[in-house]
Amino acid sequence: MKKSPYDVIQAPIITEQAMDAMEHNTYTFRVDKKANKAEIRQAVEAAFDGVKVKRVNTINVKGKNRRMGMHAYKDPDWKKAIVTLTEDSESIEFFEGM
Repeated sequence: MKKSPYDVIQAPIITEQAMDAMEHNTYTFRVDKKANKAEIRQAVEAAFDGVKVKRVNTINVKGKNRRMGMHAYKDPDWKKAIVTLTEDSESIEFFEGM
């Protein structure tokens, strides 16, 4: 079964550090935990027109342990992808107004 680009890319990560990295053509996304680098590259190029991916770095993020009163629980683990675009690539318009 072929995955949609929107099944692989779940959400953009909008933090101060991620916004500073955008000046260097680097964008950060929350992605499917089972997606590999090749699938992430194809999903970004398919979801955004005129974008060419130079490099994809992935990080498995452990969920935090939390407490509410005497009840303890753990947030789910998730995967972060840091996508670097080529110099001749267009920027991703989704992030332009931020």
